[in-house]
Amino acid sequence: MNQPQPWYKQFWPWFLIVLPLIAVVASFNLLYLAIENRDSLVSEDYYKDGKRINMDLRAIKQAKQLGMQYELLVDDNKLTLTQHGGEAYLAALTVQFFHPTIKERDFNQVVTADGNQQYQIALEQPLTGAWDVRIEGFDKSWRIQKRLEIRDDSQYWLN
Repeated sequence: MNQPQPWYKQFWPWFLIVLPLIAVVASFNLLYLAIENRDSLVSEDYYKDGKRINMDLRAIKQAKQLGMQYELLVDDNKLTLTQHGGEAYLAALTVQFFHPTIKERDFNQVVTADGNQQYQIALEQPLTGAWDVRIEGFDKSWRIQKRLEIRDDSQYWLN
């Protein structure tokens, strides 16, 4: 007579064991991916952010009252800012570029005017695409900010 095979020599028990085992391995893989690619925290203190927004609005209104206006020229790996409106401002400027989706591409720089009263920024690589641009006086009393769709060899007005 035929004796039945032990369970570990049969196909179906191993098939039924492998399916949940694959799900467990996949879930550990997803857990690892979730931990490694963690989203950055949006804000730690919403109250302080709200107060900061009100201060930003005052700085933007101040720039409008002063009539501040800048021309931004994009040329290969160089940005040139020239003032065209408002009271002559020859102090240093804080210029910030924020990428809407990739935080690692954000940068800021404090620049001073050259002999032609232009502010120049040398770039490591050309800027293209959407950017939030913020120009702020060194004393932080006024601010201009605008979203631009930047293309190479272009001119933009910030007011």
